Amino acid sequence: MWRQMQVTGALARHWNAVDVQGANDAPFPAGGKLAGVRGPGGAPLQPMPRVSFAARATGAALLGTARLWRGIVPFTHLAREGRMTVTIGRRELLAALGGAVAAWPLAARGQQRERMRRIGVLHILAEDDPESRLRIAAFKQSLQEFGWTDGSNVQIEARWAAGNADNARKYAAELTALAPDVILAEGSPSVAALRSATRTVPIVFVSVIDPVGAGFVESLARPGGNATGFLLFEYSLGGKWLELLKEIAPRVTRVAVLRDTGIAAGSGQLGAIQSVAPSFGVELRPVDVRDATEIERAVAAFARSANGGLIVTASALSGIHRALIVALAARHKLPAVYYRRDFVTGGGLVAYGPDFIDPFRRAAAYVDRILKGEKLADLPVQAPTKYGLVINLKTAKALGIEVPPTLIARADEVIE
Repeated sequence: MWRQMQVTGALARHWNAVDVQGANDAPFPAGGKLAGVRGPGGAPLQPMPRVSFAARATGAALLGTARLWRGIVPFTHLAREGRMTVTIGRRELLAALGGAVAAWPLAARGQQRERMRRIGVLHILAEDDPESRLRIAAFKQSLQEFGWTDGSNVQIEARWAAGNADNARKYAAELTALAPDVILAEGSPSVAALRSATRTVPIVFVSVIDPVGAGFVESLARPGGNATGFLLFEYSLGGKWLELLKEIAPRVTRVAVLRDTGIAAGSGQLGAIQSVAPSFGVELRPVDVRDATEIERAVAAFARSANGGLIVTASALSGIHRALIVALAARHKLPAVYYRRDFVTGGGLVAYGPDFIDPFRRAAAYVDRILKGEKLADLPVQAPTKYGLVINLKTAKALGIEVPPTLIARADEVIE
């Protein structure tokens, strides 16, 4: 049993001058001021036996140097009958040790806890657009695979420009004011607005056709500046759209090309189509997509003449107005080629283009690398890796078009 005894009077005065763990390891003097002093039950008090350095090392390691003037000696020296040991109480010792052990994991957790990181996201579509929801969901899912969970160790601040350049500028200013670690930007208008707002916050872009021509990067291999990301496609895809339209509707000799005149990619895509138009014997008619009323008026006027068809080039505005464009093509019996799958699932005839969801998954990898300290300038701009051909046979039947079996065989998806 552990014992704890009070030291009083002459005994205390004597012990105050003696270090039980003294450097010379001397025992208590025989007799001296201990003579005549008795403990409980009348037994005479005996001096502390000599303790070697080896014997007391275990106790000293836990309790440090123990001095009698503190009322503590190493707990390894148990009380024996006829002898006296002064020890720290069991409760006090356990409380001291337990407190130290309990405090350690708390301190360790405090050291390991990292600050919440912040990611800005500037979408080009509207918040309630189903396509926009699919894209942000893919981005978040991929981030989670890299260990970043929204609301846990990262906070995602999202804004939706809804195809409006003024909104893009407004939300770009809001996001940069939040001092995010990195911003994901969708579409050229978003990137342009963000680069006007900051030249220091890293920007990872998606759905951009010509980042070099737009001045977002110095080159695809070495972006420089504060932006890099993923190409939507190259301008040469425009020539394939015209080839596809002639294959599915050979009688077409006139083509209205819907494009956004407000972005460099609008002119670039039109130029690619113009470069191959003579070889297919077609006449082109550019149509601006910046205003719904203008789209409806221009398409109606174009449809008054026979043998017409449509090519819808990639832009945020054509995506915003896709339901109207598909409806106008059906109303005026115009075969149309689109750049995105959801035009066809929504009733359009045929689409050929890149996977619009995949770049958001790939962008998560770049965001992860930036958050972990890699330099954005060392991350090259990457090209798309997935393209798809989608055909809507129901729409073809409504237009009186018989789709060539060879084209159906090449399709990645056929809607019956």
